[in-house]
Amino acid sequence: MQFSHVRTLLLAGLCITAGGCKKGGDDPTPPPPPPAAALALLSAQLDNAPANASAVNYNVRPTAVLKLSFNNAVKRATVAGNISLLENGVGTVPVTTSYERNDSVIVLSSTAPLKYLTRYTASAGSGLQSVNSGSLASARSFTLQTQIDSSRKFPLISDDALLDKVQQQTFKYFWDFGHPVSGLARERNSSGDVVTSGGSGFAIMAIITAIHRGFITRSQGFTRLQTMVAFLKNTAQTFHGAYPHWLNGSTGAVVPFSQKDNGADLVETSYLVQGLLCARQYFDASGAEATLRTDINTICNRVEWDWFRNGGQNTLYWHWSPNYNWEMNLQIRGWNECLVTYVLAASSTTHGIPAAVYNNGWKGSASYLNGNTYYGYTLPLGPAQGGPLFFSHYSFMGINPNGLLDASANYATQTRNHTLINYNYSRSNPQNYFGYSDSVWGLTASDIQNGYTASSPTNDVGVIAPTAALASFPYTPAESMAALKFYYYVLGDKLFKEYG
Repeated sequence: MQFSHVRTLLLAGLCITAGGCKKGGDDPTPPPPPPAAALALLSAQLDNAPANASAVNYNVRPTAVLKLSFNNAVKRATVAGNISLLENGVGTVPVTTSYERNDSVIVLSSTAPLKYLTRYTASAGSGLQSVNSGSLASARSFTLQTQIDSSRKFPLISDDALLDKVQQQTFKYFWDFGHPVSGLARERNSSGDVVTSGGSGFAIMAIITAIHRGFITRSQGFTRLQTMVAFLKNTAQTFHGAYPHWLNGSTGAVVPFSQKDNGADLVETSYLVQGLLCARQYFDASGAEATLRTDINTICNRVEWDWFRNGGQNTLYWHWSPNYNWEMNLQIRGWNECLVTYVLAASSTTHGIPAAVYNNGWKGSASYLNGNTYYGYTLPLGPAQGGPLFFSHYSFMGINPNGLLDASANYATQTRNHTLINYNYSRSNPQNYFGYSDSVWGLTASDIQNGYTASSPTNDVGVIAPTAALASFPYTPAESMAALKFYYYVLGDKLFKEYG
């Protein structure tokens, strides 16, 4: 009995030591191996400074080095297919990779120097693995913006020659892209048949200037104006004498700017009319030029400025639609780009408005007066810090602010101080955007990435429009010339093209 008891204990101990006895004598199944630890990106350094994965890394050298540090050694065989560098999101850039810290750091650089002022994306794909086959939990990417090449791109020329060159090239946009049927200005060079009424007013002024400067002959400019005026007088669709914002340049039919903006646009009409009035004064000879002046008077006199009071109110309305009537419901109230609309309405000999409309409508807004000082400059009128610079551009293509005063403002002071506030805001760069300086400045309406906006100090999305500083030459000649020289000599390989 004692021997049997001892044998039983020994067998039991043997079973315990072996990890348990199985019925039938089968070998035990080994436990599965533990899962490989995930590969994790611990940090990234760009030229030995932290790289930001959530924002653009600006001012990157063309020979920059990006180091990606991981929590484990990477499997080199997975690097080539998962580490990439793209130019502007599409073009693959050849890269060189090396390793540090026992392969836990990937060192990435381009085979050849990167291009200046170009955007690149460096990425680590989720297929990247550690030596233990742990995968990167999620792909990571870094956006890089290379620095500006400060070398001169074009030979040095005199300031007058530079102004001539840029002005002539800019004029070519209006001349070359004038619609072949109507001669009116296209909204963009890719707009096809869509022409713009207000932009055509600017085109008329550009043509007059081009004749005066000798870019084209008087005969060439006059012939184009005859085409434009005849189309506006006889073909283009109007509503109570006012033109839509967009038209079909072949048929003259309205092209809706938006669903309910498919009729009259009084502000765009005023930009067109101010251009036509300039042409009327410039072409002062007899014969065909006298006929042109008569046709321009016909166009201008039939604009029913007073009808846009919407039932006799003491304000003007921006839009009217044959389908939606006054549903846009946008009163034209200052201060903004619309001063010329009220000036033309007040001076009309056929459909004029009384002073009460100007005083209660244009000047009656709570945001009309300002009086505050920004960057040392007092702003008589308008929103905080002045708004976009086109407030001081569009109306003053036809109105000379010099010597113009009323009870509210000296308009020479208004336009100059507005521009200097915008300039100093850009120079101080409170949002720390890349590139802003005393040579790269000016916030106004422009296309932006994926859209359009009216940039200003209170709506700064990081986009400088060259037109802002260059259109401000009458107010800030020194500051505007500094911008022009930088845009041409330093950024000219990127900015200066066939049309300015």
